[in-house]
Amino acid sequence: MSEVKPVDQDPIATFEALVEHPDADRYRPAVAIDTFVKAVGHVVMWANIALIAAITSQVALRYFLNQNYPKLDEIQWHIYGLVTMIGVSYALATDSHVRVDLLHLQLSRPSQRIIEIVGILLLMCPFLYLMIDQGFDYFYESYRVGERSDSPTGLPARWALKAVIPISFVLLALAALARLIHDFHALLTETDGEGAGRGLGLVAWSLFGFILIAIALSFLVETTEEKLVVAMFISFIALLFTGFPVAWTLAGIGVLFCGVAYLFDNDLMAWTRLESTFTGLDYLTLGAVVNRIYATMSNAVLVALPMFIFMGLMLDESGVAQRLMSSMQRLFGTVRGGLAITVTLIGIILAASTGIIGASVVLLGVLSLPSMVEQKYAPSLAAGVVSASGTLGILIPPSIMLVIMADQMALSVGDLFMAAVFPGVIIGLLYLVYIFIRAYLNPDVAPVPEGARAPDWSAVKDVLIAVLPTLGLIIAVLGSIFAGITTPTEASGIGALGATLLALAYGKLNFKKLKNVLISTFNTTAYIFAIFLGATIFSYVLRELGGDELIESMIASTGFGATATIIFILFIVFLLGFVLDWIEITLIVLPLMRPIVNGLGLDIPGFGEIDEPALLWFVILVAVTLQTSFLTPPVGFALFYLKGVCPPEIRLNHIYRGIVPFVLLQLTGLAVVFLWPQLATWLPSVAY
Repeated sequence: MSEVKPVDQDPIATFEALVEHPDADRYRPAVAIDTFVKAVGHVVMWANIALIAAITSQVALRYFLNQNYPKLDEIQWHIYGLVTMIGVSYALATDSHVRVDLLHLQLSRPSQRIIEIVGILLLMCPFLYLMIDQGFDYFYESYRVGERSDSPTGLPARWALKAVIPISFVLLALAALARLIHDFHALLTETDGEGAGRGLGLVAWSLFGFILIAIALSFLVETTEEKLVVAMFISFIALLFTGFPVAWTLAGIGVLFCGVAYLFDNDLMAWTRLESTFTGLDYLTLGAVVNRIYATMSNAVLVALPMFIFMGLMLDESGVAQRLMSSMQRLFGTVRGGLAITVTLIGIILAASTGIIGASVVLLGVLSLPSMVEQKYAPSLAAGVVSASGTLGILIPPSIMLVIMADQMALSVGDLFMAAVFPGVIIGLLYLVYIFIRAYLNPDVAPVPEGARAPDWSAVKDVLIAVLPTLGLIIAVLGSIFAGITTPTEASGIGALGATLLALAYGKLNFKKLKNVLISTFNTTAYIFAIFLGATIFSYVLRELGGDELIESMIASTGFGATATIIFILFIVFLLGFVLDWIEITLIVLPLMRPIVNGLGLDIPGFGEIDEPALLWFVILVAVTLQTSFLTPPVGFALFYLKGVCPPEIRLNHIYRGIVPFVLLQLTGLAVVFLWPQLATWLPSVAY
């Protein structure tokens, strides 16, 4: 049976295509819902332009007219809340959510559909019911009392922003319903070919293995609450490997274990022979997470997230990387490994202007891998250079990971940006030194191209023309933050506007490209925010079960000193990076470490100018460690991005071999920052 393929960029075209489809009547309800959700998204995504205008207007009014308008602050929060919450349903409709594909890709399409159906019914539906019901009550109470801004000069009708919560979850429920209808129909009508259920047995055995692990680990703890914490963590990791989206796995597990805790609280689980609990978890207490979701929607720090994403994507569209590649290749043309050095330098420049790892890896791969293959570079070195250079953006500011870390750890985004500069540059320099030494010792891995000419002043001029505009944008964004001229949120809006003007100046901007950037920004922001939603419920239930106390006591029971404890935590984060994405680790694991680190009494030099220098240093160490998570299989996203654009000469085993030395270099950079904390704390202290 033929299948309708949704046209993500044009939902109207998808709907019109149904008219000619033999199963139009059966498919029409699903695609009609799907089209409606996407159409709403295509309208709301343009609010990002209004967000750029609001941020830049605020800066202009303050510096040119010496005026400050609290309403503009709140308008930014409202736009951010609208874009992120509505975007979540759009991301589900376009299947853009983060998932662990290790087993998922081995499954047949019917098996994938079965997993999606079960996941939506068992994990998403309870979560959606809770959010729609409690979200409506939350909005209605605000509307009933006529809630307005806390500021006398702020916006009236605060209930309007809170109304977005139930509306967005209704849209999400519609998107989930459309996927259910489509999956059920496809299972019933598609021809059952050979291997239709391929992989389900492997998934079942994997889940059974995780159950055994959970049972074994439960004997290491004593109380029922601790056993539930262990089971909750293991259940989350186990269900990740089914390929169901991370965000809804987190949310579903949170709701499920809230229900289990409620049963234990009310003596309804006596048959397990485990003691009753006193967690206080139930439907109403779990509904309190709606207030946390509202706090995330109106978070001034997180407003920078879509702006930095927009800035990076717009720079990719501007053709900056192509200009840099062509000019720098002439500059290093006669140096062994010159093309690899060029890729690394461009990776550093892109990192300082965009924190979008997927875009950087794909762009560097498309631009450089064919040339590397043509110049007879060793496939493993070519793959390693591109994937590692593309991941620098997660560490070198302005990094979206650092924005989220600052929010979760209650640190200044500006401090964290400044603290990450030297560690990021050090790792980039380690890459360059490694490439140069390896090419010198083994010329065959990175030969000089035939016919290469020594660089002349023309080549230097081309490099300057290509670099200076991008460098100017980087200075405008980071310089304004470091000099205290703008907040990171304001700088993100300036960066988004600057990247747009740069693309316009290069003649690369048109309506189609602007729309593509907005769609990608909308999608990327949405799937990150969706994990925020899931992590909010998961973390709330985990803490109510005593998960933070359990982790703190387990680390304390090791008997390690302060230094060894930090090393132990970083080792755990490194291992988690093999199976979890940085977003989950940042939102779930990192906040649990704050009281532990604060209790160690670390004597880290803050030069009298930084609050909590030890915590700042620790967060940078975690950030450097998490950079490895993009390269370590099986969940190394940079590896998947690279594999999608590799020439056929570069195989998966080349990629895996190629990233090993770069992971070791990242760990070397981690050791350098660990041994000399001043590399993280000196620059923030000097700035103030």
